[in-house]
Amino acid sequence: MATPVSDNDLKSASFRREREATWKRLADLLARIERNGIASATSQELMELPVLYRATVSSLSVARAISLDRNLLTYLESLAARAYFCVYGSRSRFGEVFKHFIAVQLPEAVRAARWHIAVAAGVTVLGVAVGWLLVGLDSDWFYALVDAWSASSRNPESTTSSLRETLYDQDARLTDMLIAFVSFLFTHNAKIGIMCFALGFALGLPVIYLLFVNGLALGAFYALFASHGLAADFAGWIAIHGTTELAAIILCGAAGLVMGEAVAFPGRLKRSAALKVSGRQATVIALGAVGMLFVAALLEGLGRQLIQDTGLRFAIGGIALAFWIAYFGFAGRRGL
Repeated sequence: MATPVSDNDLKSASFRREREATWKRLADLLARIERNGIASATSQELMELPVLYRATVSSLSVARAISLDRNLLTYLESLAARAYFCVYGSRSRFGEVFKHFIAVQLPEAVRAARWHIAVAAGVTVLGVAVGWLLVGLDSDWFYALVDAWSASSRNPESTTSSLRETLYDQDARLTDMLIAFVSFLFTHNAKIGIMCFALGFALGLPVIYLLFVNGLALGAFYALFASHGLAADFAGWIAIHGTTELAAIILCGAAGLVMGEAVAFPGRLKRSAALKVSGRQATVIALGAVGMLFVAALLEGLGRQLIQDTGLRFAIGGIALAFWIAYFGFAGRRGL
């Protein structure tokens, strides 16, 4: 005896017959994209994809409303979910994400924080000026502004020849130590930068302090070497890596100030919401700055010891500075 066909079965069959071509087209397109990547789809197919997705979602909505069979509902739910992640989800590979970060996200975030960068740079320059003036007036200030480890053998009691030696040391044994030195410098500088970023939530005040103190030490060193007639030599020694390193630390400071501003002046948002929004921008800037610190460590550990010509040191530092200005100023702009 034949099993009677229910009205629900007839509805499902009719519903499927009218719309199945759309579902099949979407399923075939999704299968190819999932297998070969989004680049395998043509421009026409990419334009067609959201249309097919919306049609499938509409079919699912109707199927639920008229209570069609469970198998059909399960199929449409699965197809719609796959299409959603294809249309709206991020399926970029790491290389694509990294490329987008470098080419667009980082320079855009830095440009958006230009006033915070100006403040961070101003505080650093002020620290350098104050440190230079204090040590220039009284060399004993050097011991108060520079810690013993950073000073090493460079202090007001050093002779001109010993100070010059620290700028142009060509000891053959040094080459074997440079790789380890690079690792240490990166860790040390990254710690300063990350502290500037991490302490930003405290209204940015610790950031101002750290940037100022960092500038004080640099100014104190400059005054020390200048007092022995080595101002240009010291500036060249610093320039080869300093344009990158100082820029990175200033960016970390700016990232901290971005967060500090969100806490102090949240505007119409709640502080937690403002901090969440600003935190994304600040994190992008800080990540980029850490990468710059790695480059600076390479220049500091290798370049400034292996390159002994002061003019060449200035040239490398100047080229690095010009590159960072051009990169952050123009990369990622529409039409470029």
